[in-house]
Amino acid sequence: MPRGNLPGPRRPRLTNGEPRETFAERLDQAADMVTVALDALLPPVDGPEGRLLEAMRYAALGPGKRMRPFFFIEAGRLLEIDARSALRGAAAVECLHAYSLIHDDLPAMDDDELRRGQPTVHVEYGEATAILAGDALQAMAFEILAHEDTHESDAVRAALCQRLAQAAGAMGMVGGQMIDMGPLEADLGLVARMQRMKTGAIINFCFEGPILMSLAEEAERNALLGYAQNLGLAYQIADDILDAEGDPKHVGKATQKDVNKGKANFVTLLGLDEAKSRMTVLADQAKDYLSIFGEHRRVLCEAVDFVLDRDF
Repeated sequence: MPRGNLPGPRRPRLTNGEPRETFAERLDQAADMVTVALDALLPPVDGPEGRLLEAMRYAALGPGKRMRPFFFIEAGRLLEIDARSALRGAAAVECLHAYSLIHDDLPAMDDDELRRGQPTVHVEYGEATAILAGDALQAMAFEILAHEDTHESDAVRAALCQRLAQAAGAMGMVGGQMIDMGPLEADLGLVARMQRMKTGAIINFCFEGPILMSLAEEAERNALLGYAQNLGLAYQIADDILDAEGDPKHVGKATQKDVNKGKANFVTLLGLDEAKSRMTVLADQAKDYLSIFGEHRRVLCEAVDFVLDRDF
């Protein structure tokens, strides 16, 4: 498969003026760029492996806001890394995320039939193909990061692969999924730990990646990682609120899953009002972390509001 140059914009330069694009425009722009990049990285092929590539494309190119790649690209803008490097990092994150969704939806896990408003991969292609598509997308994420087009430094590329492996592995996303398989005790600390691993670890990587690529200063690093940690928890509380009161038609997947399975989450433990209150506090703290970036933090601050107000 071709792994060459990807389409991408000129390297963005921060200016003293307010960025021209609105948050919504930047979000759509990032989603479009990542979709084009993945289309180039995952071309259809003929032959017996063609169905596998078709399932991978179905998962990776399907509808979605692509929030995690957006965070990677926006952090890259703040740190002024090369736009094509940021795009490749964002594409790798989306491959990893798509793999996790395929496997989460499997009958052995959450047994979901709807994802992003369309049939899940195992419903569309069968369980065996879905497992293989997830496996291949996970491998693809590291192939993208390890390629010399992602960064000129061998050491940086190795560090990117190591950090994504840690974020995705037994002490990160996969470990969080294991805890979530339960039974999860009614313990707020354990629920918070599970969500930091399952959801927060990959969100953290969306900021760690650009930090590694740019050799960011300590103050910038602390600001972005503080933002990421608070955003990750706020993001998960928002998910739990959507599961409790969201409309499946808007959310794009089944709701009330945790309640129906008797699983503890932030809403079941705190109550709806307290969960919303904590989410708001975390959101405010996330924005405060970015104060060192001045006016250039606007889009990432608006992203926090979007996470809180979304209905999908």
